[in-house]
Amino acid sequence: MTSNRLRRIAKELADIQNDTVSKIFCEPSNGSDLSHLLATFPGPPDTPYEGGTYIVDIKIPDEYPFKPPIMYFTTKLWHPNVSSQTGAICLDTLGSAWTPIITIKSALISLQSLLATPEPKDPQDAEVASMLMNHPEQFQRKAREWAIQHAAAPPHTSWDVQAAKSLGPSKLKSQKLLSREEEMRKYHGYNKDLIDRFVNMGFDIDRVVEAFEFVHIDKNNGDDYELEEAYMGDITARLLGEP
Repeated sequence: MTSNRLRRIAKELADIQNDTVSKIFCEPSNGSDLSHLLATFPGPPDTPYEGGTYIVDIKIPDEYPFKPPIMYFTTKLWHPNVSSQTGAICLDTLGSAWTPIITIKSALISLQSLLATPEPKDPQDAEVASMLMNHPEQFQRKAREWAIQHAAAPPHTSWDVQAAKSLGPSKLKSQKLLSREEEMRKYHGYNKDLIDRFVNMGFDIDRVVEAFEFVHIDKNNGDDYELEEAYMGDITARLLGEP
């Protein structure tokens, strides 16, 4: 990269560092290599993404600033303009609408704004877009679940309070019942806390459930209980692939 481009990128990073209001952070991903950056920003308030921290991988082309940076989310999120599989982004600012006056910071602000104002009619992820347009409450619920699971969002924010109010008592009750049914299916009838003791060790839920079923662990009507030490050893051996 030419010295002019390096100076521009360095100045942009300094501007981001000196900005204490936006809560956007950006730095080289590896030492002093200014061609590959990592950025973070908080999920916008009053959205399902509120309270989460979103990480963006940024690659700076040699033609920068005449060509846009290549950005994608490394944090998984449920949004119609972001691929739920790869983190690829559909945003005009990073494509046809790019101009050299746009900076890395302003592009990241545009991404943050995109989370608050999704465009389902111009999707990157058709499945998510379809859910938003046809089942908006289901979309909101799943987007929130992913924010908690993947972006470390707290389980209770102002958005959660507003969402509960908008659902109303009857809908909120049915939502809780649905979540319980979904949870029971996910854990194959085993108690969540029982399975999560192994999930918290770093194993996937599906693998833990498979190990429980392989060892013939009693489901105990979905209630929690203490496993015998021998069963604990058998389950762990199965998870570790030991014969």
